[in-house]
Order: sequence, then C-alpha cells, then structure tokens
Amino acid sequence: MFSTTNKKVSFILMLIAVFYLILSFNLPAYAYVPVDSDMVPIGLGFILFALAVALFFTKDQEPNEADKIPKKELPVVLGVVAFIILYIFLLEIIGFIVMTVLFLFLCSLFLGYRKHIVNGIVSLTMPILIYLLFDSFLQVQLPTGILPF
Repeated sequence: MFSTTNKKVSFILMLIAVFYLILSFNLPAYAYVPVDSDMVPIGLGFILFALAVALFFTKDQEPNEADKIPKKELPVVLGVVAFIILYIFLLEIIGFIVMTVLFLFLCSLFLGYRKHIVNGIVSLTMPILIYLLFDSFLQVQLPTGILPF
C-alpha cells in the first residue's frame, strides 16, 4: 500500500488534514458575524485533504540533480524558515500589520532584493490592504498587537 514516497507522504498529510479538520470544527462559533472564524481553517483542511488524496494517486518520479537544493543555498533556505518561525511566534504579540511589514521587508532584503523604495511600498500596502479586507469585509479580527486599533 505504501510502496512509494508519494503514498507515504500523502498518508501523513491526510492524517494531518483530518486532525486539523477536527480542531477546526471545534473552533467556537461567534454570533452576529456573516463569516465565522472557522470558515478559512475548514476550507484549508479540506483543500489539504484533497491535495493529499491527489498526491496518493500520482506516480513517483526519480529525483534528478535539478530537484535537489544545492548545499550553498541551504543557509538561505534555513534563514527564510527562521524568518517564518519568528513571524509566527511574534504575530500575536506585535500584531499582524507590524509583523507582516517587517517580515516582507526583511525577508525580501535577505533574499537579495535591493529596490528599497519598491520593497517598502509593497511591504506597507499589502498588509494594510489585507488587514482592511479581513476587518471590514470579512469581519475577521486579526491580531492588532501594539497598534491601538
């Protein structure tokens, strides 16, 4: 049954998806909101499960040299993973807007993007637009952190 790597990984992803869906269905419901807080997690859980099922039925391919990460790129990959972990850890403490601006700007800078004005504009506008979309239209509260609103 689990003769290929794709099948092994897909089975693990299916278990994660089921566990994630169980947790998502147990989120508390809020009255007087048009879109409840569990909609996105439940949708993501079903998408993960569907993709895991699709992975189960795909054929394994032999990895070639182009698919492997070169050893000199490993510090860059680990640096981005560290940025992501730091972002997740500080998101609720500092807040969505501030942490996302810092994450986008510093991660882009770390990856070598040197147009600082463009980087700053994108790093500022995208989190603000996403925050307004979630707050105003979807009525989903994102962590405000140190900001007063």
